[in-house]
Amino acid sequence: MDKSKRNRNANKNPSYKARGMSEESIRKKRQYDKAYHATAERKKYRAELNKKNRENHKAGKSKVGDGKDVSHTKKKGTTLESQKRNRARNGAGGKSTKK
Repeated sequence: MDKSKRNRNANKNPSYKARGMSEESIRKKRQYDKAYHATAERKKYRAELNKKNRENHKAGKSKVGDGKDVSHTKKKGTTLESQKRNRARNGAGGKSTKK
């Protein structure tokens, strides 16, 4: 697949403008996010979820493109849930909203 078509919407989040963020603040946020997601802790976190996703695919619990994510629970485990529900949970008010 052509890379330009596959990822043409990368870094074009409309909420940046809706929040009234300047070009400078958007640049700073992207720079921070890039550094944050490059840390060993975040890489380990992503790797764990990707591994669980592969295991679920092999076990027949989920399929690629079925709209399911593996999410972490408060009890340090993982569970399968919809992408919409998992990604909407962003810790509003600074509180954890994990299952």
